[in-house]
Amino acid sequence: MRSEVIQFNKTQQKDMTEFHAGDVVKVYRKIKEGDKERIQIFEGMVLAMKGGQSSSPTMTVRKVSNGFGVEIVVPIFSPDIEKIELIKRAKVRQSKLYYVRDKAAKALRFKFTDEYETTPKKPDTKNALKKDSDGEKTPKEEIQSEDVKK
Repeated sequence: MRSEVIQFNKTQQKDMTEFHAGDVVKVYRKIKEGDKERIQIFEGMVLAMKGGQSSSPTMTVRKVSNGFGVEIVVPIFSPDIEKIELIKRAKVRQSKLYYVRDKAAKALRFKFTDEYETTPKKPDTKNALKKDSDGEKTPKEEIQSEDVKK
């Protein structure tokens, strides 16, 4: 019975990026004001993810605004959420970061990696070591030889 419920919940979920505690995200929320509807951005750190296998998981996002800590609990698959954008990832060793509430922002020393830098680029070492087919030096070798002359 339990496996059937989990399978049903997975079919109900939309395909979204997996978020973890320590991630910095932008939450685009739809706000209704009278007849008008606008999108408000809430950028902060994910403190906790709850309800991982359910059809309605939530995450707690915290930011500091004007010296006050503000937290929201975001139901990930809510129709009021336009999108959730991943900004940075931090290497953390706990799944719930509730201790962040008591710390000052400067006291938190997380090592962040930008979302777009997660795929490592391979350096082009072949061109740096070889000379051109004409026997000319590559720009890197010219710079090194100029430094030696000085």
